[in-house]
Amino acid sequence: MAELIPGVRNSARALILRDDRLLLLRKEGDVYALPGGGQDTGESLEAALQRECREEIDTEVLSPSLVRVCDYFKLKRTEPPARRHQVDFLFLATVPDDYTPRNGIRPDKRQLEVQWVEADALAGLAFSPFYLASLLPRLIRAGSAAAGPLYTGVFHDSPDS
Repeated sequence: MAELIPGVRNSARALILRDDRLLLLRKEGDVYALPGGGQDTGESLEAALQRECREEIDTEVLSPSLVRVCDYFKLKRTEPPARRHQVDFLFLATVPDDYTPRNGIRPDKRQLEVQWVEADALAGLAFSPFYLASLLPRLIRAGSAAAGPLYTGVFHDSPDS
């Protein structure tokens, strides 16, 4: 089993839906991610969400509402292998009506572009974190914070650890 890096890292991510489409970051290797990222010390989750969205998608989000909390043990590409314990807070949100997808001033590493993706096309995509592949279709179908448990459980990058 990979060594666990001390400390827990919080991240805030935006689930932005419009007309059966989801706003996603497309990264190198055709991997997709939700906009958002790590919370800084002294920063609220909502402030982290807004900062990350300005940096990655060039806009703040409107009416963020917490819909899921996920424990995630991310495998780091180090030698020897190590894991980072991350807690992802997923917020359902919107963007201004006139928003068009574009990279922000400080895109995520390996971020290539921002794009609307049809909900029906999600099943064929690779995601980071990987658990989004199964969680996102359920969240999109539910369409609200009230559907299902708020805490989704624990996810590991590899089933053998």
